[in-house]
Order: sequence, then structure tokens, then C-alpha cells
Amino acid sequence: MTLVAKICLIVAGVIIVTFFGVQTCIVFRLCEPTYQLAEFGYACVIAFAPPFAVVVRSFINSTKIKEENIDVQMKAIEESNIVVMLDMYGVIKSANKNFLNVTGYSEGQIKGMNHNRLVPAYYRDSDQYKAFWHRLKQGQTVSGEFQRVGKSGDTVWVLGHYTPIKNKAGKYTRVLKIATDITAQRQSESLVNQKNSYLEHAAKILRHDMHSGINTYMPRGLTSLKRRISDDEVKRLKIQAPLKMLEEGLRHTQKVYSGVKEFTNLVKEDAQLDKERHNITEILTDYLKSTSYIKQVKIGLLPSLSVNEPLFCTAIDNLIRNGLKYNDSSTKYVSIYMHNDSTLCVEDNGRGMTQDEFEEFSKPYTRKKEQSEGGSGLGLNICLAILKEHGFTIHAEKQTHGTKIYIKIK
Repeated sequence: MTLVAKICLIVAGVIIVTFFGVQTCIVFRLCEPTYQLAEFGYACVIAFAPPFAVVVRSFINSTKIKEENIDVQMKAIEESNIVVMLDMYGVIKSANKNFLNVTGYSEGQIKGMNHNRLVPAYYRDSDQYKAFWHRLKQGQTVSGEFQRVGKSGDTVWVLGHYTPIKNKAGKYTRVLKIATDITAQRQSESLVNQKNSYLEHAAKILRHDMHSGINTYMPRGLTSLKRRISDDEVKRLKIQAPLKMLEEGLRHTQKVYSGVKEFTNLVKEDAQLDKERHNITEILTDYLKSTSYIKQVKIGLLPSLSVNEPLFCTAIDNLIRNGLKYNDSSTKYVSIYMHNDSTLCVEDNGRGMTQDEFEEFSKPYTRKKEQSEGGSGLGLNICLAILKEHGFTIHAEKQTHGTKIYIKIK
């Protein structure tokens, strides 16, 4: 009600109270009825009419506005949600276009259909479905994710509310369903779960079956070969280089396997990172010495930390390779040193990368989209995941020439 309407209501109230006060005095002969009192009565009635009319008009307008607001809200709900009206026996009385689009039925087909035809066959006669309708008939709203079946038999998932509605007599006669279609979301979750199961199976194969070949049969075969061939025969056959390549290749493969094995261990439910205290300078130097780019890496005096050696070295190696790969300098290098007592720094002299760019390239597959060099685009993302598993935080800072990546270790 507006301020003007409220004032008019007060004025009308004062007039009518005054009028009835005078009439009461006349009835109980507290004063003599006169011509002047009669005129006063008519004047009160005439004066009461305009403010009362304003009040009535204001009430009608406010009611109309409320009805319009309700219509607007209902229209918005209709446009963005699935809306269905059912009776208390599950018979569909009406359904909006969104419901028809999701289920594949026409308006003529759905009207009068029982709700149980929209649920999976195994669910129709179940105690859970009976309990669902029992709760609605008791006036309870039922909310959640619901599996439904479309006209073609396809599974449909909705997130919504079934709300019982009373009639004027206070009896529940209708159920209003308002929901949203989450089928695509559930399908995506199912696909992710399926891929996770593939990943875990592959991880088991890697952890158990590949272990024998990489860490048992191949090392034994190489040792047996070296034992059977003397140094003179090696020189005569000129196989020093191939043997060295086999040794270095096996050693590198064992390191890679160790890192991947540790990473796949994290796939297991409630997995925890196995860590031991290591001298970081020593383990990084040992990890990198068989690489082709060891001479381009400068490793300073680094502290001893509690880390998972294979995973930590894999993560730092990824930062090193990125610093060298995305580098247009004629003298490519990466330096690893302590920025301060609590922060390790990996610095390169490449193109330079801001924190915003670093965060963008840390997303899966972003690198592949943005860079012409190719690659899976998962390296930096996995690198960050490893460092976070260690409890370290990481950020980048663009330099005049290159990037500094800070790893806070304490």
C-alpha cells in the first residue's frame, strides 16, 4: 500500500469513527438530534467516500501488481525448468515444453499418462517408489536426483522437487514438479568414472607386470651378456657404444618407470605420497646426468627435503624441459637455486611467462592449443599436481629475459 493510500485510510478511519460516535450519542440520547447533526452525518459520509475510494483502488492495484509479478516469476520458471502438474494418483495433468523436449513425448501423449510409465521398469513396483508417493500424499516435498525414461527408452536424469499442493478445503490434490535436466552431466560423470577404471587397470599393469621386465629380466640379461663377453671381445667387436647405450637406456627407463609407478599409486583410493629425506642437489644431478641437456642445467646448493624422489625429480625435470623447449635464446639454460631459505627457484632465459599465462598453461591441454610446438599439454598440469601433493606452492614471474618459477617448500 502506498503512502497516499495509508494517509487516506487514516483520514477515512477518523471520519467514520467520528460519524459513528455522533450516531451513538444520538441513540443513547446523550445529545438531541438536530438538523445540524443530520447535515454533519451526511457530510461525514460524503467526506468518507474519496479516501475510501483511494484505499480500494490502491488495494486493487497492489493485488494486480502481485498477480503480474507471480505471472512473471512463473513464466521465468516455465522457460528455464521442467514443470509438470500431477494428481495424487500420479496422473499427469499438464507439462511444459521443456518436459516434452526432454522426454520426447507430445502434449497429447503425455496428458493423462501415469507417472509410473516415466520411471525404469525395475523401479515401478519397488518399495522405494511406493514410499516416494506415500511421502507426497502425506504433504512432504521430495527433492533429489531422479532417473526417468523417455519415449525412446533413453535414460533421463533430472534434479528437482515434487511439491504437494492443497486445494481451498486444505486437502492435497496436486503435485507440482519443478526440475532441471542433468542427463548430460550424469553421462559425463559416468564417462569419467569409466576412464578412471581404465586408468586404474593400466596402473595395476604398470605397477606389477612391467616391473618384472624393467627391473628384473632386462638388468639380468644385460649383466649376463657382459659377464660372457670379455673386454677384449667388446673392443674387437666394437660394441662399447651399444653396450653403454643399453646401460644408460635401461637406467633411464628404470627412472621413468619409477616415477610413473609412484604417480599411478596416487590413483588408488585414499593414497598417500611416500616421502623420504633426500639431498635435492644430489638426486637432481643423478636424475639429469643421463639426459642430453644436462650441460644446459646449472644446479646450485640445494637443501635436504622430505620428498618422493621419482615424482619430485619428474616435476622439476618438466620445468627444466619447458624452460629449454620454449626458448628462443642462442644460449639456452636453466638454473636451479635457492631464492631464500624457504623458496626454490627454477629460472630460464626463454620467452618469459607471467603468472596469468602460467595459470592458463597449467590447465590440461592448453599448451597444445596455444603452442605450435605440439605436445600433450598435460606436462605442466601434472607437474603442479605433483608439487601440490608434496605440500609445495608454486608461482611464476616474468623477467626481462626469461621466467622465474618459485616453489615455496616451507
